[in-house]
Amino acid sequence: MLPIKDANRSKKFPIITIALIIINSAVWIYQYNLDEIAFQIFIQEFGITPARLLENPKSMITHMFLHGSWLHIISNMWTLWIFGDNVEALMGRIRFIFFYILSGIGAAIIQILVGMAFGGSKVSMVGASGAISGILAAYMLYFPQARILTLIPIFFFVTFSEIPAIVFIGFWFLSQIINGIITLPFSGLGGVAWWAHIGGFLTGYYIAKRINPKKRKIKMIYIRL
Repeated sequence: MLPIKDANRSKKFPIITIALIIINSAVWIYQYNLDEIAFQIFIQEFGITPARLLENPKSMITHMFLHGSWLHIISNMWTLWIFGDNVEALMGRIRFIFFYILSGIGAAIIQILVGMAFGGSKVSMVGASGAISGILAAYMLYFPQARILTLIPIFFFVTFSEIPAIVFIGFWFLSQIINGIITLPFSGLGGVAWWAHIGGFLTGYYIAKRINPKKRKIKMIYIRL
């Protein structure tokens, strides 16, 4: 399923969400223009490699701003754009920044533990997916009934449907768990960091539960898609 847009508008300008998109995009453009060797060196230096974490602790933060392909950066930034503005508006900009970073760190910790346990200690991890997974958790918690216009492929056909956020994000999280379990034996081969998504989601949910959105008097407008 692919989210197209949500029906949850905020009157507050999402400056942090947009800034994160710009920073991630700028770093990716820089990466894309590197030659193949320099690209791999850049990943090794700023991405997380569990076996090298103690000698490269800054990677706990920097890995969130690197990506591995055009599909990787576009899918992440698209998801951040759809869901980030509402969470930012409800939390407030400063709290949203810390929330984003902590979700990304929580994602990294889970992926590191899985990597160390299942032979992936030398596989580097990059991407904003873990932090964005935390945003999805907060969105599901704060706006469970918000409608998400979703593209749903059915064999050779596609259809569009409005799905409540709790259903869309809940199904997404379940798919991460299933894929994470299935791919555990192949952790040493790289691929999608499913457990980072799971870790980011759980971290984001835990933090979002402890932020009282009722104290934030931000008006949300619900529309039909």
